[in-house]
Amino acid sequence: MSEMTVRAVRTNGTPRTGRPAGPAGISAPAPQLTTTVPREFVHRAAVAEVLLTGWRRVDEARFTVTGQWPRLHCFFTPIDGLHDPLLAAETVRQVGSLLAHAEFGTPLGHQFLLRDLSFTVEPGQLAVGGVPAGLELDVVCPEITRRRDGELAGLRYEAVVRRDGRTVATGRASFVCAAPAVYRRLRGERASRSDVRRPPLTTPVAPWSVGRTGPYDVVLSPGGDEPGWLLRVDTGHPVLFDHPVDHIPGMVLLEAARQAATSVLRGGGGLVLTGCTAEFPRFAELDVPCRIQARRLSRRLGGESSVLVTGHQEGEQVFSGVVTAARPGA
Repeated sequence: MSEMTVRAVRTNGTPRTGRPAGPAGISAPAPQLTTTVPREFVHRAAVAEVLLTGWRRVDEARFTVTGQWPRLHCFFTPIDGLHDPLLAAETVRQVGSLLAHAEFGTPLGHQFLLRDLSFTVEPGQLAVGGVPAGLELDVVCPEITRRRDGELAGLRYEAVVRRDGRTVATGRASFVCAAPAVYRRLRGERASRSDVRRPPLTTPVAPWSVGRTGPYDVVLSPGGDEPGWLLRVDTGHPVLFDHPVDHIPGMVLLEAARQAATSVLRGGGGLVLTGCTAEFPRFAELDVPCRIQARRLSRRLGGESSVLVTGHQEGEQVFSGVVTAARPGA
């Protein structure tokens, strides 16, 4: 994308358009066109996986971002007529990438290392309507870290997601940025994606037991003699692995947390996530078995249940998250 194109998009979140002439030579209002933001800005290969449609800077640390959730998605499927709450998590994730590239000058090709991501949703505002859900996000960046040369080193941000003026979700996340050379030093031979040994595709647990309708989207395998499960890593999955990577993406671990919590709380589907607070202390490797364990915590006020989910590889914790969930309509 040329610099001129980027500037046109940044002006008001959509490409500039001509102003057609109306009757008697009167200039008609320009049509309000909706496009997605460049897929490269949110680290997606498929345009269909881009959830953001525009952005505007309010001040040095505050932005307005627009987005859209589809009525039907091949992976983030509606649950009892409600949008999948993990759409909120992916929306929050994409916001950080967008702002880093489009507003803080991070070049394409830099790697973003996710440190934490949290979100909450309002189930009463998740209903799938007759058209895709239009979103407006108020985003504030309370921590913007730069290197001596001015390049973005890390970002912490918070977002309030509104639909028709009502809050549908809130979220926060943080990540650090690594230039390609730094990332190669950090990852060693694993940074060469062609050299990463892909894991064998293991047997999924019963889809109904983790809230899924088919085995293709199940990310847990039986754990054998030890408690919990093994993470099922399908690098051919078109959504969870939208493009080649050298480690397990955070959204895969969030889906594992959702499925583990579903199994613990009800042994099946029908639960709606109301939130998750997750941390990613180290890389989760593709070619090392990852054990997922879950433990139910004390019941919360308002009928919510919570589950602590962790992921370990070779005795080291690579993920931890507290998932909260409720019955639809509760």
